[in-house]
Amino acid sequence: MPKSQITNLCLFFLSLKKKKTEQVMDSLQKLNLLFISLAITIVSLNIATDLPFIEVKFPNNNILLRTTPVKNQSSSIPSRVGSDECRLWTQVCSDEILRLAHEPENVAWLKRVRRTIHENPELAFEEFETSRLVRTELDRLDIRYKYPLAKTGIRAWIGSGGAPFVAVRADMDALPIQEAVEWKHKSKVAGKMHACGHDAHVTMLLGAAQILKSREHLLKGTVILLFQPAEEAGNGAKKMIEDGALDDVEAIFAVHVSHEHPTGVIGSRSGPLLAGCGFFRAIITSEESGSSADLIIAASSAVISLQGIVSREASPLDAQVVSVTSFDGGHSLDAVPDTVVLGGTFRAFSNSSFYYLMKRIREVLMEQVGVFGCKATLNFFEEQNAIYPPTTNDDGMYTHLKKVTVDLLGDNNFAVAPQVMGAEDFAFYSEVIPAAFYFIGIRNEELGSVHIGHSPHFMIDEDSLPVGAAVHAAVAERYLNDKRS
Repeated sequence: MPKSQITNLCLFFLSLKKKKTEQVMDSLQKLNLLFISLAITIVSLNIATDLPFIEVKFPNNNILLRTTPVKNQSSSIPSRVGSDECRLWTQVCSDEILRLAHEPENVAWLKRVRRTIHENPELAFEEFETSRLVRTELDRLDIRYKYPLAKTGIRAWIGSGGAPFVAVRADMDALPIQEAVEWKHKSKVAGKMHACGHDAHVTMLLGAAQILKSREHLLKGTVILLFQPAEEAGNGAKKMIEDGALDDVEAIFAVHVSHEHPTGVIGSRSGPLLAGCGFFRAIITSEESGSSADLIIAASSAVISLQGIVSREASPLDAQVVSVTSFDGGHSLDAVPDTVVLGGTFRAFSNSSFYYLMKRIREVLMEQVGVFGCKATLNFFEEQNAIYPPTTNDDGMYTHLKKVTVDLLGDNNFAVAPQVMGAEDFAFYSEVIPAAFYFIGIRNEELGSVHIGHSPHFMIDEDSLPVGAAVHAAVAERYLNDKRS
C-alpha cells in the first residue's frame, strides 16, 4: 500500500477515535449534570420535608450518594405517632396520648413556654408578643393558621381539612396586677401579671397541638385551635366569633385552672357552670334644681330595696346575686351633695333570671329614688360589652368530656364541680354551638399554689401542664373519632 494511503487511513482512524472520545466525554458531562440535578432535587426535598439529609459527593468524577444522620437537631415537626388501631378507640389510644404528653422533653418544653409567657404579660387586645410566640410554635410544628382575628387572636387547624370540625380554645390576656410571688420567672412588666392562669391555658393548647400534629394521620376530621385575646375585659370571644372563629365548627371545649381541685384533677358539670355577669352604675340627682331633696337618704333607700330583689323575689333554688359595691356621695361633712353615684354587679345561672335581675334593678332604682323627689340615670355598660351570659355546658359535650377524662386519667381524677359565680366569655361560644367548659386542678399546698385567681399571690403547679395538654388532645381526637364511627 502506498505510504500516502497508509497516512490517510491513520488520520481517518484518529479522527474517528477523537469523535468517539468527544461523544463519551459529552455523555459523561450530561450524566454529571443529571446527577447534579438529582442531588439538588433531593436536597430540596430534605429542606421541604425535614427527612434525613442526603450527602452528595463527587470524588474523582464518581458520584456518591449516602444518608447522613443529622446530629443535635431538635425535631420541628413531630414524628407520626399512634397505632392505626386508634381509628377505633381503645384504652391503648388514651395511653398513647398520655405518654406523649408526659415525655420529659415535652414537659420541659411546656414549662419553658409557660414561663416565657408568664414573664411577659400583656393586657386585653395587647397580646402581640404572646401571639407572636404562639405563631412561632405553630410554624415550628408546621401547623397552618389564620391571623389576626379580634386583633391578636389566631385560628389554627390540624387534620384532614374537612368535616367534622371541633374546636379547643385558650385565652391569652393578663391582668393589671402587680405580682407578689417571688420566683425566678416573676413578671417583668410592672403592674401586669398572669394572675388567672391564661399563660397555662395557652401552653396547654400548644401542648395539645404538638400531640395532635403527631397523630394527624389518625384524625377523622379537623381540630380548630383558637388562641383568643381579651377574656378578662372586652369580650374577646364575641369578637373572635365575629371574625369567623366558629366557621364550620360544630362543638367547642375549653379549660380553666382551678385552685379548688388538686393538681391534675378535672372538674365540670352538665348545664350551667358559670354565672352570667353584669354591672350597673346609677347617677342620682334631684328632680328639680335647687330642691332640698336628700340624695343620701334617697340613694340609701335604693340600696336597701335592691337587696330585696334576690331575698324576696328569687327562688332559693335558683342562685342569684345583686350587690351594691360602690357608693359615692362626696366628702363634705356639713352639706348635702347634689349628686350621688352608686354601682354594683348582678349574677345568675340562667338567661331568664339574669335578664329579670337587670329589669328589676332598673325598676327598683328609678322608682325608689323617685319617692324622695330624685331621679336616676342608669348605665348597664352594654355598649362596652360588659355583659357576660351564663356559661352552660351541653349535656352531650359534658358526657363526652367525662368519658374521655375517665379513660385517660381514671375515675379518681374526675370530679363533678360546683357551680361558680365567676363569669367567662366562653359563654358566647356556648350560646352558638354545643360546648363544654371544665376546670383543671392546680392546688398544691407544698408549692403554695392555693390562692384564688386575680390574687397577686396566685401561682400554679406546672405538673398540670401535660395533663391539660393530654385532655385537650384526647377530647378533640376522640370527638372526631366518635363522629365518624
